[in-house]
Amino acid sequence: MARRRTSGSTGSSTGSTGSAGSAGSAGAGGSAGGPVGPRNRTPQPVRVRRRTAGDFVKAFLAFVALLVLVAGVPGALAVLVGWPLPDGAPSLDWLQQEITVRTFLNILTVVVWLAWAQFTACVLVEVKAAASGVGVPGRVPGTGPSQLLARQLVAALLFVGATAASLTPGLSQLGHGLEGNQRGTVAAAQQTPGAFLAQQQEQSAASALAAQASNAAAQADDGSAAMMHGETKYYRIQPPEGRHHDSLWEIAERHLGDGRRYKEIYALNKDRVQPDGSRLSEASLIRPGWIMEMPGDARGGDLVELPDRAGKVSADVERQMDEYARTGTSAGTSGGEQARGADAGQGGSSGLVQTDTSRGAAGGGSAGHTSLPGQRHAAPAAGAHSDPGVAFGLPEALVTAPLLAAGLLGALGRRRRQLLWQSALGAVAGRRGMEPPTPTGDAQDVQDALLVGADPEGVRLLDRSLRGLAASLAAESRALPVVYAVWMTGGDLHLQLAQPSGKPPTPWQLGQDQTFWVLSRSDAERYEDVDTAAPYPGLVSLGTMDYSRLLLNLEAVPGIVSLSGREADRAAVFASVAAELATNGWSDRMTITLVGFGEDLTPLAPNRIRHLDDVDALVETMAAETRQRRGALGAAGQDSVLTGRTGPAQHTRWAPHLVLLAAAPSAEDAVKLAELAADASRLGIGYLVGTESGDLPGAAWEMEVTSDGRLLAPLLGLELDAQLLPAAQQRAVVELFVEADPERGPDGPAPAPPFLVDISEQGRPAVYARLVGPYEIIGLDAPDGDRSVLLHEALALLLLHREGVHPRVLTSALWPRGVTDDVRDALIERLRAWLGADPDGTARLGADARGRLVLAKSVVSDLDVLRSLYHEATQGKGVDSRAVRGRLLTDALVLVRGPLLADRPEGRYRWLTHEIVDAQLPLLVADIGLALSAFHLEKDRAEKAIEALNAALRTAPADERLWNELLRATHATGDPARLTALAADLVTRGGVRGLPPRTEALLDELHPAWRDAAPAAG
Repeated sequence: MARRRTSGSTGSSTGSTGSAGSAGSAGAGGSAGGPVGPRNRTPQPVRVRRRTAGDFVKAFLAFVALLVLVAGVPGALAVLVGWPLPDGAPSLDWLQQEITVRTFLNILTVVVWLAWAQFTACVLVEVKAAASGVGVPGRVPGTGPSQLLARQLVAALLFVGATAASLTPGLSQLGHGLEGNQRGTVAAAQQTPGAFLAQQQEQSAASALAAQASNAAAQADDGSAAMMHGETKYYRIQPPEGRHHDSLWEIAERHLGDGRRYKEIYALNKDRVQPDGSRLSEASLIRPGWIMEMPGDARGGDLVELPDRAGKVSADVERQMDEYARTGTSAGTSGGEQARGADAGQGGSSGLVQTDTSRGAAGGGSAGHTSLPGQRHAAPAAGAHSDPGVAFGLPEALVTAPLLAAGLLGALGRRRRQLLWQSALGAVAGRRGMEPPTPTGDAQDVQDALLVGADPEGVRLLDRSLRGLAASLAAESRALPVVYAVWMTGGDLHLQLAQPSGKPPTPWQLGQDQTFWVLSRSDAERYEDVDTAAPYPGLVSLGTMDYSRLLLNLEAVPGIVSLSGREADRAAVFASVAAELATNGWSDRMTITLVGFGEDLTPLAPNRIRHLDDVDALVETMAAETRQRRGALGAAGQDSVLTGRTGPAQHTRWAPHLVLLAAAPSAEDAVKLAELAADASRLGIGYLVGTESGDLPGAAWEMEVTSDGRLLAPLLGLELDAQLLPAAQQRAVVELFVEADPERGPDGPAPAPPFLVDISEQGRPAVYARLVGPYEIIGLDAPDGDRSVLLHEALALLLLHREGVHPRVLTSALWPRGVTDDVRDALIERLRAWLGADPDGTARLGADARGRLVLAKSVVSDLDVLRSLYHEATQGKGVDSRAVRGRLLTDALVLVRGPLLADRPEGRYRWLTHEIVDAQLPLLVADIGLALSAFHLEKDRAEKAIEALNAALRTAPADERLWNELLRATHATGDPARLTALAADLVTRGGVRGLPPRTEALLDELHPAWRDAAPAAG
């Protein structure tokens, strides 16, 4: 057992710390008189744990258990049963003998012998790993709980009481244990890790201060001496102890005095080849046996210095460290020099680094904002805006939340389309109009931020990839693995599993170990839509860390996720989580219960969000649902919702239920929630609960949001730039949805008046663009070179938004992957020069008071003319003059040459997916066709009416109103055969869905025999 102790583990806590610091590298090099054997286990942070009598009792009991299982079982079998196998080779007569009790006992004995051999092999593997410190022990095939039992007994024997290192499963630890570890995780979720965390931080802080006081005088001299001799310090990631796994945060806390300095360690080791051939790509994903180069001021007995390492490590480890040292950025530069270079100007040798400094040293981006690879918005210019909550003049919270923005934008578009259809069908009294309300003020800024920040392509890839994975697993008759989290890095997906689940189906690949499945962006893009249920609808973005976005699977957490911090900060996190869950594109159905906040968020998804008044109502409701889900799973023969989601009833049950409780519960209520949450992950129920102290019973994962927008979970190895939805942006988002609510009464905002142009001969525009059909521009010379495509697309965007376009919206539309400000500004200047100026010298491309780009009235599109003609015919001069109305409607229908921008280049104009003009144009054309048909039918010109309706149907073939009017016009011709043929055509178009009820009723009125005649005609 002495070989397991670090060089500073003798004597008092203060003495060991002082020796490590005062001797400079002595503690690391082993020259201070400490033991020189291998150091394979990670000590507790900055303090020495003294063994108690209970530890020795555990060790004794583990020894007795091992003795009984390894030596007692074979001895008992040999004495009591003897040799169970036949003495000679079996013959046919032997196989035909009657099976006696003796035969049955012999078979059982063989099974017991095999189980003993398996367990003994597990013990030998665990002992060898513990003695040599090679990292995670090799897994004995088919062992499962046997190897876990062997590991626990060996650990108790060798380390006495060192396995109580952690009670909380963390994202940096997930899946590193065996399959049986999950049960322990669920049990641990009912304990109080918050109290342990507080105690650990208090002891760590006190020890760190004591170490600082004793080391301050000697640290500068020893540190400079280490650099003069070219010594570099290394740390070897230790094997897990029970449920405790090493993390860079804890390593930084032990050896640098501040866990936030983990980014310095990450920066020194990022992308360097490790002994097992893999690389460190994310700070939270490290593996036992890896080697970490440490900053020069690192202290601790389990560090190794090069070249002075005599006797510290085995020959194999020494060779690995030599090879790893050669992979550094400069073989002759110590890690201390690199780390200190980032600390220049901090003026001290205490080893403590300010948060922003350490973030910069690690290359993590500017404070408060982390950009992701492929993120489409460019960095702001210096001094562009003084408001820390605003980026590029837009709300930063939404600009930097691509998945949330995409979900909100998609839901808002669906709401506005529904409003348009109901308006067109006359279902919304007093709100008839083709234009939805135009947002102003904060709502307009938020809408622009959604357009800039949204990443619908990322949402689509995530959704298709997860559904494709579920379909592939179902085809192989495999269950869905439990996924704790998803990391999105530059388009690649990393699924973090709760436990090893075998080899993933193609094109997924194993990641850095058996608990990570990885899919590259190029492979994800090959997935197509599949008809399968969403496998992980409870995924929700928490924030970004080290250029990766973290999505936590709330319904898979083995217990409660607690969130502490100031009330306003917690509210911003809760609002973000609720909004993304309500509108995300990778789920089908779910229930989101909000308690203590968010009553105004209901318009985002009325079918998903519900509110409860207090915790008592929540406990009562969730207790009933927990019982119901348990019973349903048992009746269906499923062990969890995951297996149920891939079964025959995948589309009708097992939808997640996610509970967001913002107000801190009382101690009694917290215990009740913990009892409900103990089995929640199996039932598809997740809990996110706010707390003021961070100490919440039953919390499996504890997080804290800070006032500067950081989301911290030290024991999980997480320090994120939190995804937030502050109160001001939340109100503006809700305003957008409320104004587009089709159920809102006539007292709501009036439809925005369309942009009208002068349609007389005197109103001929200087620049005329034809957007309805093939794209053409009249009045301008063709621009030169490759810039023509961008100029045409920019002009089309401006023509479809006469209210103005924010420059950042223009940037995100033309360059979805991002571009610098100078490139955007150069394009705007070229566009301004191309459009020219009016005769009075006014540029045709200008800006409004809020900086949005607007076109002059002399730049017009055929869509503007189309709206103006229809408006003049139905609300202007055409109201009093039938001849004028007919001429205007006819001229309008002639303008329709096809769908919007029919010949647009492939891969361009993707911003149209955010627009509702694709719904507005068919409705507008249908209204024109209907009006012109009514105009002709007034004079019994049925053929002219049919001609107008057929012209409108070419652009709006799905509009039921046109088909019904076509039936009336055809009936007016007095030709039954023609009406029968049209009815048969409609039946064919309806297919298995049949005809709409209104169309059926109309046919029954106009042509009662259509049901018999239609099949014959078809």
